[in-house]
Amino acid sequence: MQYTFSPEELTKIEGIKARYPEGKAALMPVLWMAQAKWGWLSDDVMRCVAETLSLPLAHVKGVATFYTMYFKKPMGKYHVQVCTNVSCMLRGGDTLFENVKAKYGIGHNECSADGRLSLEEVECMGACGGAPMIAINEDYHENVNFTEVERLIESLP
Repeated sequence: MQYTFSPEELTKIEGIKARYPEGKAALMPVLWMAQAKWGWLSDDVMRCVAETLSLPLAHVKGVATFYTMYFKKPMGKYHVQVCTNVSCMLRGGDTLFENVKAKYGIGHNECSADGRLSLEEVECMGACGGAPMIAINEDYHENVNFTEVERLIESLP
């Protein structure tokens, strides 16, 4: 498969680059665009990003592998993140993660066989006052319990 950005996407990338004093600073938003387009950041996708931004592939891989928000393998259509950091853990986040793991039969950074769900145990997502919290794709849900999480997951199309 050939990985290329469309002319419209290239125009958007140029707009992103224009916001920064150096084009290199556009890397994170362009990686995010690439992940949204192709679902995850394979070596070929990272190579496309590197070529598009005229950056060394090693630099692109270094950034992509440092940040957990970038998927380095295929993940589910719905990516469930459960926070287990201090505030969430004190309010049951670790138990919530274990219950989701058991109910759906997938572990940390694993994907269900049908590709519908993936699960990730994450550190602080910045919602300590609403602990415990989860995110499903880009939707945040605070003060949740396992019953509510089950309902949220089951309601996904």
